[in-house]
Amino acid sequence: MITVAGFNTAIDRLMTVDRFEPGTVQRASSVRSYPGGKGVHVAQTIAALGEAVQLVGLTDGMHRNLIARRMSERGVLFHGVEIAGDMRCCLALRERSGRMSEVLDPGPELHVRERQQLLDALGRCIEESDAVVMSGSLPRGFDPDTYAQLVESVDQRRTPCLVDASGETLRLAAKAQPYLLKPNRDEASQLAGRDVQTLDEAIAVAVQLHRQGIALPVLTLGALGAVGFDGSDTWHAAIDIGEAANAVGSGDCLLAGMTVALVRTGDLGQALRLGVACGAANAVHEETGYVQRAQVNALLPMVKLDKIGG
Repeated sequence: MITVAGFNTAIDRLMTVDRFEPGTVQRASSVRSYPGGKGVHVAQTIAALGEAVQLVGLTDGMHRNLIARRMSERGVLFHGVEIAGDMRCCLALRERSGRMSEVLDPGPELHVRERQQLLDALGRCIEESDAVVMSGSLPRGFDPDTYAQLVESVDQRRTPCLVDASGETLRLAAKAQPYLLKPNRDEASQLAGRDVQTLDEAIAVAVQLHRQGIALPVLTLGALGAVGFDGSDTWHAAIDIGEAANAVGSGDCLLAGMTVALVRTGDLGQALRLGVACGAANAVHEETGYVQRAQVNALLPMVKLDKIGG
């Protein structure tokens, strides 16, 4: 069983417009709403790959049935903590050209009781987990060191912990030395204190993070793919899919694929390969943060995997 801590669950709205022009009236040609947030993306991708997965996240009175139904349909065991306020709603505007613009709701500030319910639910789930993924932002009210504390708690159970966060939450989580840390290019630049643009610069940061105690640092680089270092070898995986339909959530799907491969084999190279295929499968699909297993399998042979050094 893989457990995902995706505390800041959301309702995603994807609107398609001919062209987004700020300051004018926009008329959408299509609108879709579905449960979202990075944790949801990770969990439903893990389920699509055939692994047992459970998600700890938020719900509210208005959306409890929608989220429970969708997670059940996707094969995710959902442990939802219902809050008194409203869940956050995130808007993605997709232009006909493929360009995406996002407006991310900060979400509600949780009461002490609600925060503790999330932590208690996660604690119960960890007991039966082969890996724990902490993905996305923390709801308001949580301290930025929450992931760091959870990493230390999970480590005491000798369970691999994988973290995808940003800002101060990411910096503090990195200090706690999780098994895997997955910053993107901008987040890696902030962690390293220097610009990360090229593959060589990304490799240097991955090596630096490993020396700081992170077993598997993985950096995602957009069209350049992803790079990871396991202490002896550096691996780089990339794929060319041409024009993307919706690349939002591809990093989440990549993390999900990597988690599945690491639980199955423990091999970083194969984990990057499956992860990049999952990220690409999301990008060619309209829905944010969702893959179909058949699409992943079709893309897998197209992923170019290189070992650098060794």
